[in-house]
Amino acid sequence: MSEAIYCFDTATVRFAIYPEGLAGERVIAEISEDPLRDLFGAGGGGDTLVEAYKANAAIIDACALEHHHSAPHHPVLLETRDFEAMEHMAGA
Repeated sequence: MSEAIYCFDTATVRFAIYPEGLAGERVIAEISEDPLRDLFGAGGGGDTLVEAYKANAAIIDACALEHHHSAPHHPVLLETRDFEAMEHMAGA
């Protein structure tokens, strides 16, 4: 079950991560449209952005968790640059 929604006002997909597992704290994270379009194949409106998130949730959630653990008191907003290491690994 995904808790992802498209937020038109911020042009992001908002989703939940659970740093301590499902029984622990819920943290709301966001990913901007650009990586969803440029890296994860979204091609249309908000529904396709949410679908791109769902299809790639394992990668996106792992990146969001990494950001949360490195700065736990800051909002998590993922941009294309946050996935650069992933791109280099895929090209290797």
